[in-house]
Parts: sequence; C-alpha cells; structure tokens
Amino acid sequence: MLKNQFHLRKLRALLKKVNGYRKTMAGLSDQDLQAKTQEFRDRLKQGQDLDSLLPEAYAVVREVAKRVLGLFPYDVQVLGAIALHQGQVAEMATGEGKTLTATMPLYLNALTGKGVILVTTNSYLALRDAKEMGPIYRFLGLSIACAVNDDQDKELTPERKRAIYQSDIVYTTNSGLGFDYLIENLADSKDKQYLPFFNYVIIDEIDSVLLDSAQTPMIISGAPRVQSNYYGMMAMLVATLVEDLDYKYNQEKQLVWLTSKGCQAAEAFLGLDNLYASGNQDIVRHLNLALRAHKLYKRDKDYVVRQGVKDQEVVLLDRSTGRLMELTRLQGGQHQAIEAKENVKLTQETRAMASITYQNLFKLFQKIAGMTGTGKVAEREFKETYSMSVIKIPSNRKPIRRDLADNLYKTLPEKVFASLSYIKHYHSKGNPLLIFTGSVEMSEIYSALLLREGLAHNLLNANNAAREAQIIAESGQLGAVTVATSMAGRGTDIKLGPGVAELGGLVVIGTERMENQRIDLQIRGRAGRQGDPGLSKFFVSLEDDLLKKWGPDWVRKSYESYSIDSQPSNPQPLKKKSYRRLVAKAQRASESAAKQARKLTLDYAQSLNIQRQLVYKKRKELLEQELSLDQEVEQVLEEVLKEAAYNQTYQSQAQLYRYILENISFHAQGLPRLDLQSPEAILSLLMDLVQEELAFKRQRLGSERLYQEFQRLALLKAIDENWIEQVDYLQQLRQALASQYFSQKNPLLDYYQEAYQGFLLMQEKIKQQAVKNLLMSELEVSPKGKLLMHFP
Repeated sequence: MLKNQFHLRKLRALLKKVNGYRKTMAGLSDQDLQAKTQEFRDRLKQGQDLDSLLPEAYAVVREVAKRVLGLFPYDVQVLGAIALHQGQVAEMATGEGKTLTATMPLYLNALTGKGVILVTTNSYLALRDAKEMGPIYRFLGLSIACAVNDDQDKELTPERKRAIYQSDIVYTTNSGLGFDYLIENLADSKDKQYLPFFNYVIIDEIDSVLLDSAQTPMIISGAPRVQSNYYGMMAMLVATLVEDLDYKYNQEKQLVWLTSKGCQAAEAFLGLDNLYASGNQDIVRHLNLALRAHKLYKRDKDYVVRQGVKDQEVVLLDRSTGRLMELTRLQGGQHQAIEAKENVKLTQETRAMASITYQNLFKLFQKIAGMTGTGKVAEREFKETYSMSVIKIPSNRKPIRRDLADNLYKTLPEKVFASLSYIKHYHSKGNPLLIFTGSVEMSEIYSALLLREGLAHNLLNANNAAREAQIIAESGQLGAVTVATSMAGRGTDIKLGPGVAELGGLVVIGTERMENQRIDLQIRGRAGRQGDPGLSKFFVSLEDDLLKKWGPDWVRKSYESYSIDSQPSNPQPLKKKSYRRLVAKAQRASESAAKQARKLTLDYAQSLNIQRQLVYKKRKELLEQELSLDQEVEQVLEEVLKEAAYNQTYQSQAQLYRYILENISFHAQGLPRLDLQSPEAILSLLMDLVQEELAFKRQRLGSERLYQEFQRLALLKAIDENWIEQVDYLQQLRQALASQYFSQKNPLLDYYQEAYQGFLLMQEKIKQQAVKNLLMSELEVSPKGKLLMHFP
C-alpha cells in the first residue's frame, strides 16, 4: 500500500503538469491543435525525449478527445496513462475508461514513427476500440488500423496486413498478433512479411494474457503424420479401466498412469505378452494419450463438442475465460485421443511447425505496458517475470458496491437450490442479475433450472459467444437475467438501465469460487461501475472443483456421507470458521500451483525460445540479403563435402557412386578410378561434380537474379523442414519427460540437455539438406513460361 502511494505521488506530480496546459490547449484552434503533432516530432528530432513531451502531448489528446468524442479524460485516467507510458501495469476498476486512457500513451509513443500496438483479448474489443478511438488519432494526423478482420470468412492478405502494420497505431488481439508473428517467420519471400519493429505495446487485460493464458502456447500445425489406427482401440480399452484399481491419478500434478493390474488388463485386451516390450512403444504412447484424454480433459470444462461444417468437432476451451480457442489444437496426438473418446471424426494428426508462448512473444517488444482491473494481487509475479510494477489507480468516484460474504454449503445440490432462491428473490424486485458459473456444463444446468422456474434469461458461454456483446449490453436492464461463464464481457461496460440504480443496481452471483482470486475480483467488478450501486455474492459447496482439488481429504468424507434424501429442503450455510477458511486456503494453493506451472512452462519454453530466435534471425538474414549468396553457399558445400570425404568410409567404388547419386547429381556417369583411402582425391572429385551441377543450374535458370532466388529458396527450405522437425521433437520430448516427476531425475535439466543436442544435430541436417536442395532439385518451365523448382 505504501509503495503504491509512493508511485501515485510521482504520477500526480506529472498530472499537475498536464493540467497546467489545460487552458492553453482549450484556447487553440483545431488547426493549431493538429499542428502539435508535427511540432512534437520536430522536437524529438532536435533531441527532446518522450518524457519531456508527455505533459503537453497528454493535454493535447485530452482536448482533442473533448472536441471529437465529447469525452474529457478524468485526472485518474491521466494517472493511468502516465503509468502505461512508463511501462507499468495500471490497475483500474471496471468502468473507469481504460479504452480512453490508452489513447494518451499510444499517441505519445507513436510520435517516434516506430509504431505502437494495443492488444485486446478478443476481436470484438479490438474492432470496437479502434472504431471509437480512431477519430482522435486521425484528427491529430496519425494513421490507425485494426489487424482484425470484421469478416471472419475472409483472410487478410499479406499486402493488406503490411498496410495495417505500417500504421502509426494498430489495434489487434493477442492471438492474432502471435499467429501473425509465427506465419511471418514461415514466409519464403520478403514480400510475404509485414510485421513492424516491435516497439511499444499496451496489453488490455494483461493478467488474462500473460498469466491465465501463459500455459497454452500458440502453435501452427502442418506436415501431417500418417494417421494411426490405435486411437479408437485405446479409447475403448480405457473406458473399461477402473480408477485406483487399474490406474492412478495425481490431480495436483495432472498425471495419470497404469498400475500393474491395469497393465495386465491392457495386455489381455490387446492380446500382448508384455505391454512394455521394445516393439510396443507406439501402443504405449497411444494408451497414455487415451488415459490423459479420459481423465485430464473434461468435456465442457477443457473443451466442447460442437457441430462443424460437416461433422462434430472438438474445440478447446480457455478455462480461465470460458472462451473457445479456435486456432489451437493439442499436439502429439492428444487432440485425436480426445476426439476418439468423444466418438467424433478424427482430424489429421500434424506436426507443430511453429510455436511461441505469450510471455516470449511480448518480451520481444522494447517496452510493454498493461491494463487490468485485477493486477495488484499478482504484482509479485509481474515483477519477477516481466519487471513490471502494478500501480493501483484510484477510481473517479467512490465505489459503493456491496461485496457480501460467501455462503458455504456441504453439497452441490444444497448450494444450487440456495442460490436459486437468492436469484428468485432479487428477480422479484426487478434487479438485473448476472450469474457466473465455472464451466459451460454448470452454466447450462443453471439455465435449465431457471427455465423450470419460468425465469426468462440469456445464456452466455462458449457455445454462443457470437452474441456476447449484445448479451452484455442488455444485462444491466431492469429485470434482466444473464447466466454466463467467466468470459462474460471482460473489457465491456455494463451500464444500468432506467430505474435499476434505485433498486440497488446490478446483482452479481458467483456460483462457485474460481481457481484464482483475480477471476473472482473480475466477477465482482461487473457490478458497481463508476460509483453505481451494486451487489456481489458467492455461493460455494464442498463439492466444488476448487475444494475437491485443493481441499483436505476430510472434505470429501464430509459431503460423501450425505445422501440426496437426507438433504434439508431449506439448506443452511456452514458457519464454523474451519469450513470458511477452507475456500481461501484452497484458492491460495491453486494460485501457488498455477504460478509454479507458469514458471515451469516459461523454463521449458526458454530453450525453444533461444533456438527460435537463432533460426528466425538466420531466416531474416537470408530474406533481406540482396547481395550474392555464392559465398554462403560455397561455405555450406565445403563443410558438407569435407564431412563426406574425410569422415565417411567407402568400401567400394559402387558405394561412393551411390552417395553421389543420392546427394549430389543424377547425371554423374563414368566415375574415374579413385584411391578410396585418399580423402583429398574424394573431395576433389565431389567438388568437381558439384561445380558442374551448379553451372548447369545457373545456365538453366538463365539469369543471375533467378539463380540467387533459387539459392535463397534452397537454403530456406532446408531450414524450415528441419526447424519443423525440431519444434515437433521438443513438443514430444517435453511430454515424454513428464513421467520423470516420479523419478529422482530433474526433467528440466534433461530437457535442456536433449534440446541442445537436438539443436546441434538440426544444424548439421540443415547443411546436408541445403546441399541436396541445391544439387538434386529439378528445374522446369511451365506451359505459361513460369520457372518451377522441385526440391528433393
């Protein structure tokens, strides 16, 4: 608290300077205000820095916002804007106007001409914010664009994306930016690249992006594998197994494994003598995938099954938000194992072509900042991982929302009926109600119960996310009832309808405590925006997932002793302090485990991140190099040919000839007799053949420009094919090492060692593949006169 006051004192000193320009800016004409942008840029060229321009620039934006939008940013919004410019996390309560706050640091940092990006958590917010705030930037002579397509059926072309990202200010989503980064680094020519220098980024709902989504890397899949027939068979086998008898499940570490009895059952089902014999690795892998699909991945919590274009499909869910993860699939066959479990058509199993975590993506920026309503409780992690402080910005109006104590019940039915009674009470008064559940499954159960009670309502979950904005816009109206997962309207204001404030405002009801306190605070924050009245209350049971997973063993015995028939018709909440402390303890345990898991994810990703940076740097050099590649090609050829001549043995002339046909040239005929014990003689022969083959290709292409492009593509293709194999290998390696948590080995250390050795091997394979691409490729001219290159 004292540290936050210290930060605020420093921010208020700058705020005073901003306010000092208020009358000056109000007295300027529109033309004079617009001229300020060029004046600021000139002053930057003359040696001033952004910090010295901040007070005047922020005052300009405030005045323009007033004239263009009719909105004059409050002092507290300016405080938040200063924190954002300084690269910190600004915690601002719901309804405090984070969208308008961001315009000031975006404008200031865009003056450098290096570009700035604002990242939101979904397409609706990116499109809305860019549209609403765009007039401010355009008035001041800055270009603005949104990298999200409002037509989901049409993809943006590289040319269109380049035009977007060349704008002074870009609005986009975290996933959109991540996939653009990965796609660009798979491009085979410079004209297919479009991203700008990563200068400055503001991340809206930064805790959701950098913390809650930290363990789900963005992955581009491709290079399909041969589809296995084991998925369906293993799904049937696992369905016959019994927990604790045939397999064990460690809920805390999310691990599942067969017992000796389970091994015997599997051997009997599959007709095997020894499940773990050396030839059965693939069977064991698919059995483990099926076990994980059966026990670790829950329908309507981790994924949903929905009707696709032709068949049903499995789509992953973000457990922290309840949103669909449309572009994400589990790797290593896990997605197909879940599809087999749900008896839907299997999709093609593919390799991971490119992958990055949000932490590593945003660490590429020179300066990052963020906004959220719930960052303070995670400040230590922000400091440790991102070197960012969280500054709690005071609200413009004193909050008057009432946050009531939880009601805790022994069983789930008791809690559900008690919460329903509460809902009916406030609905009869006319208060709008927003009811939060922890999963799609529970949201639909509550929806069904409300229908049974005759209460009309809206349902917002991953199955109808398209109506999110409309549903949220209506949820503050008199008598409105909305049932939702925690995805509901994060980043969207809920404005009270006529007469609602007099009734006490919006009533928010949480039907369970979530896995971390920040989500609970987000839920409470849906009510009581900008000094509005409101009320929040949570209903909890000992059977909730949080307490099942993180509570002590006696909790399960406590509710299992209850039978449905013995439950009272008028359930009373538990009053003992020992019960009431359970929820806070369980939530702290959950948060601690999640933090450790995020750290582990970051540790594992570090190795891949270093390798990715080296590979992408090399690709970039090849794409941007305009001088001849002959020297680089000669170096690669020399290294590979020396390896072939000095470190390989040839028992006969035929063996050497075979190496030449497979790696250098189809055209080699009538080889001279050589001393196979003389590496120098072999190297001389190989070099002569290589020069003949390259001279033939240079002549075939007919122009130096085409020959240089051919060399570039040959090298790029070698890098890309082997990098895809390396990314996929590291994904598989991490899964394979997960079982070592039961041994005395350190899986992270083993992972680093194996990843490093794999990278060295990949570098050698790239060189060998590059030589084959250069020498064994086929060139032809299409009927339309276009040159075609076919690489081996």
